[in-house]
Amino acid sequence: MQSRATSIPQYLKELPDDRRTAIEAVRKVILANLDGDIEEGMQYGMIGYFVPYRVFPQGYHCKPKQPLPYACLASQKNYMSLYLMSVYGEGTEGENWFRREWAKSGKKLDMGKSCVRFKTVDDLALDVIGAAFRRVGAKEYVAYYTSIIDPETGRPRSTRPSTAKSAKKKAPAKKAAAKKK
Repeated sequence: MQSRATSIPQYLKELPDDRRTAIEAVRKVILANLDGDIEEGMQYGMIGYFVPYRVFPQGYHCKPKQPLPYACLASQKNYMSLYLMSVYGEGTEGENWFRREWAKSGKKLDMGKSCVRFKTVDDLALDVIGAAFRRVGAKEYVAYYTSIIDPETGRPRSTRPSTAKSAKKKAPAKKAAAKKK
């Protein structure tokens, strides 16, 4: 559920009290642990944290008119979300670190590729979130990001190993193409 808010105070004002309290608590942890070269603002209808043009002039490869996204915090229809592109961007090493640290907290992790979903602030391991923000600063994030961008296409190279399941799906298509020749 994208907000049309143009400022963080406006975004927060739109939220029901319980969600505003939760988002503000997460935001407080983020701001306390945020690298000085990452800025906060509205991005994609959410509270965004991004690498500004003064640090990375190229911007986001998908939308160069947008600064490079680093993280987002949002109230969705059925839950709230914290999008941690730096955790996803580090590949399996970053994800494994995050999952391992979260498990130590004893809290259940509801996570997609980069999205940590939660219904209340009590669902979160706030210390792990703070550590994730401290772990990858703007310079490290930009270095990783630029290392995966193909200079010829301007698109990211795959950094995740393909699964056996996806490899099996691709194999028959290759055989079929070879038979046509």
